[in-house]
Amino acid sequence: MASGSRPSVGPQSSLEAFALQKLQARERAALRRSLTVVDGPGPRIQMEGRSYISFSSNDYLGLAADQRLCAVQGAPGATASRLVVGHHPAHASLEAALAELKGTEACLLFGSGYHANLGVIPSLVGAEDLILLDERAHACLHAGATLSRAQVLLYRHDDAEHLETLLASVRSRHPRCLVGTEGVFSMDGDLARLPALVEACERHDAWLLVDDAHATGVLGAGSVAHWGLAPERVPLQMGTLSKAAGTYGGFVACSTVVRELFVNRARTFVYSTGLPPVVAEAGRKALEIMAAETWRRDRVLAYAARVAETLDQSPSGSAIVPWLLGDPERATKMQDELRERGYWVYAMRPPTVPTGTSRLRFSLSAAHREAEVDGLCRVLMELK
Repeated sequence: MASGSRPSVGPQSSLEAFALQKLQARERAALRRSLTVVDGPGPRIQMEGRSYISFSSNDYLGLAADQRLCAVQGAPGATASRLVVGHHPAHASLEAALAELKGTEACLLFGSGYHANLGVIPSLVGAEDLILLDERAHACLHAGATLSRAQVLLYRHDDAEHLETLLASVRSRHPRCLVGTEGVFSMDGDLARLPALVEACERHDAWLLVDDAHATGVLGAGSVAHWGLAPERVPLQMGTLSKAAGTYGGFVACSTVVRELFVNRARTFVYSTGLPPVVAEAGRKALEIMAAETWRRDRVLAYAARVAETLDQSPSGSAIVPWLLGDPERATKMQDELRERGYWVYAMRPPTVPTGTSRLRFSLSAAHREAEVDGLCRVLMELK
């Protein structure tokens, strides 16, 4: 056989045949995804030689291209796990700032929000324990729950009464119980009924983990305070720096002793290289800007309310506005219609969203110009 040639049978060919079969099935169901190179700062992007106004970014406060973050200096790599030689002053400084923001004793940084939930959940519960998740909670909460090997039950979306019923019926069978929810749900943009969830957890000694990824920075400074809750009533506040803060990384704000447990048991922390110090320093700078420039929150929420009104919806109070279209074909068709008019809005389809709820998900940003939001609303009035 010539050097570099590929055998007609064997593991390589069977692997490619399997991949092709799966891709073709997704294509037939209008569920195939692909990568497109995107260039440009903020909401004004370039794709395949054409300019678009993007309403798909999670850059809620418009900080991702802020020159004050781009100018931050620091080491480009942590070089090792933070337990070895990768724990830098920038990490400690950012963790202290995040703990202050969230009103907790301590905080621990992870490589991403996904890594945070993937590491934290199995650190706390195991095969004998119970996890109750909101049925629409983010995939990383479900993934962390699966890794834990605990019994997992889903409660109806944001239904504190259903959660209470489940806790009353099965909590006593397990030594430990973790309840997981998002604060702002990433695909629907709606806000969790946190006070009712907190009360149910307190009655049954269940630990509440709130994935605050889409709330941090948008719903006031500390997010949980937006619901009128004292921080200690939510023992596990997870968040990201990749959305409103415009940088990268995930974190869990918690008590000092719980942080130490994660340092010792969270595998995605123990066995991962630390967040690049320059990224951590940019995150700390972003927190400073968020605290000083509160107009960014006001602007993005006003934009989201305007888009929601255009789609005959009540404002959710977040920066996310979903437009439910039902089947994947209709969602991708509407995505293409908007793209023809110069707007990029990604069609969310299963398994990201439940079957029958494919949608366009509009993410507003403080970096959008008022004329850009007005233009989008005019187009939506034509299409809806």
